[in-house]
Amino acid sequence: MTIQWYPGHMAKAKREAEQKLKLVDFVIELVDARAPISSENPVLHGLLQNKPKMVVLMKKDLADPAITKAWLDYYKAEGIHALAIEANQKKDVQLVVQMAKDLARDKMDKLRAKGVRPRAARAMILGIPNVGKSTLINRLANKKAAQTGDRPGVTQKQQWIKVKKDFELLDTPGILWPKFEEEEVGYKLAAIGTIKDQILPKEDVAAYILDFMKTNYPSFLRERFGFEGYDDIMGAFEQIGQKRGCLESGGHVNFDKTSDVILQDLRNGKLGSVSFDHPE
Repeated sequence: MTIQWYPGHMAKAKREAEQKLKLVDFVIELVDARAPISSENPVLHGLLQNKPKMVVLMKKDLADPAITKAWLDYYKAEGIHALAIEANQKKDVQLVVQMAKDLARDKMDKLRAKGVRPRAARAMILGIPNVGKSTLINRLANKKAAQTGDRPGVTQKQQWIKVKKDFELLDTPGILWPKFEEEEVGYKLAAIGTIKDQILPKEDVAAYILDFMKTNYPSFLRERFGFEGYDDIMGAFEQIGQKRGCLESGGHVNFDKTSDVILQDLRNGKLGSVSFDHPE
């Protein structure tokens, strides 16, 4: 399976990001803590060239904390500045500010050495859709500077946003790569809500989630749905649908509604703290 999804506004955003990179001192790349590799955009690698970069693992509250720690250890070993945050926590947002200042220090020192008048450091924030860019920007700016939403593609244009006196931030629309060569990557991103629900059949994504949980987090299935394992995926849907009242006339389980239950329980953390990518 190859998933093609590259709307025109994303192609335009890529071109604009490429043009604006010369204006910034460093880049803040946001990824989802539940799937740091799957939510990383390989298109950005060719754009960034030698720009300093920090990686922010968003939505750490929804991810497996042990695996998130393993990811931070991995980034550190690779010499990459990285941290994991929950954007609604002030102390986490302050960590982003501090790391950004540290990352920009060398550039600012070089400008001063050349006799250039001091200015605020300039950063570009990049990431795939629905990773939490607008929420983080609003927390950094301490006001509603960017539109937020629980669906991919809310940010539609670039804008400069001041973060106190520390730095200026260039927000950009989420950029998704043109296609997913690996089927599992598509399912992971659909599961966490990065891909619009219309792109892949919801029942297939829900089935992927259940199979992943059965293998990696069976106790979470038991706590939420009353079973750990199953031999028949349709039987698992039946059991969940009955338990959660996803019924239609005649008492039959509505599989579409059951899929919605599974997807929402995962995305809002009711299924537990789950990570789909591991650094190994």
